[in-house]
Amino acid sequence: MTGRLEGRSAVVTGVGSGLGREIARELAGEGARVLGCDVNDQGGAETMRGIGEYRHADVSREPDVEALIADAVQRFGGLDVMVNNAAIQIEEELAETTEEQLDRILGVNLKGVFFGCKHAVRVMRPAGGGSIVNIASILALVADGILAAYCAAKGGVLGITRATAVRYGPDGIRCNAVCPGDIDTPLVAAYFETAEDPAALRAEVEREYPLRRIAQPREIARAVVFLASEDSSFMSGQPLVLDGGLLANCY
Repeated sequence: MTGRLEGRSAVVTGVGSGLGREIARELAGEGARVLGCDVNDQGGAETMRGIGEYRHADVSREPDVEALIADAVQRFGGLDVMVNNAAIQIEEELAETTEEQLDRILGVNLKGVFFGCKHAVRVMRPAGGGSIVNIASILALVADGILAAYCAAKGGVLGITRATAVRYGPDGIRCNAVCPGDIDTPLVAAYFETAEDPAALRAEVEREYPLRRIAQPREIARAVVFLASEDSSFMSGQPLVLDGGLLANCY
């Protein structure tokens, strides 16, 4: 039995840990040839060992992204799937956010996605199409008062997703976004560790979800496989919300 992405080529950004690591593994498990990137070379190389190729890239720098995608084309002969996953988070309310903090968040979380879409489109269009998957967040749809810059960036990711889908749909390019709630990754674990009682904070957060837990990375990664594959062939320009029922709750 062949995988849903057998013979296709993919780039995944931010593979050093957490969700990016799991996305790379799932795509490779479905038969894709995967090139992963990160600024954390140790973690990124560890992720890609035995499942694909690794390259250092800072997605906030356009030359890095352009070179990353050119490398994928050279290695694989083309690019079928682009997953813009790399992201950072800085906890700060709007009134206390520095310009430096804002620039860093927008650089990675928004410009990184913009550059990824831009250069993926440039190689996918002449080849007849492809699938772009952007990792947004439920904070593209609702807000957290101590993550103002993050909310702004993730809201912008949805704008980029829709604009890409509308403009390049006639070229056979689909572009969708995944909007997860909290995921059990090192990023979220670091947030829990800021509390005096991390276990209590985790339990408090999990109680907010109707499913009474946060997501496992593989649950989100499987949705990325769906969007990357022909199983979602008539889906484009859409946010796919994976939040355990959180946004459906009126409390």
